[in-house]
Amino acid sequence: MQRLLLAVLLAAAVASPAHAGLFDKNPDKVAQEAVTQNLRAVTLWVDASWGFRNQGAANALSRAHQAFTTRGYDVVSVEPYIENGDLQGFFVTYQKP
Repeated sequence: MQRLLLAVLLAAAVASPAHAGLFDKNPDKVAQEAVTQNLRAVTLWVDASWGFRNQGAANALSRAHQAFTTRGYDVVSVEPYIENGDLQGFFVTYQKP
């Protein structure tokens, strides 16, 4: 079920031109772009494949959450992506209430 949800979120994000350029960017820049484009929802890739995975991933998620919450977005979903037993990152979806 989780994989299906992840596949649907990824397909929706890639299919939408407004979301297509939002992957693999600085969360603060993505949040500002979302506000500028008046997007109601945004899916962001948070990479966890470098450095210390636990600390690096937690810090990256915290930075992304801070960037979006200060601009009025709420966290809707955080889906980890694991490949061959290794955490690669997270697909995080934010939405304006």
